[in-house]
Amino acid sequence: MNSPYTAVVKQDGDWWIGWIEEVPGVNCQERTKETLLESLAVTLREALELNRDDAIHAAGEGFEELHIAI
Repeated sequence: MNSPYTAVVKQDGDWWIGWIEEVPGVNCQERTKETLLESLAVTLREALELNRDDAIHAAGEGFEELHIAI
């Protein structure tokens, strides 16, 4: 599944800072806008994978995975 996410970015002095709107805690700071967008993508992928692992662990045995579109 390839879902779009929204990056909110701004330059603050010598740094670019950014957040992913849809996922709390996914934020980064880099020297260039391009590097910031790459870091946000990596951090978002890692956060989603950790969330998946946590959900599967919490569900225990006998769970079902379903896709939900909003």
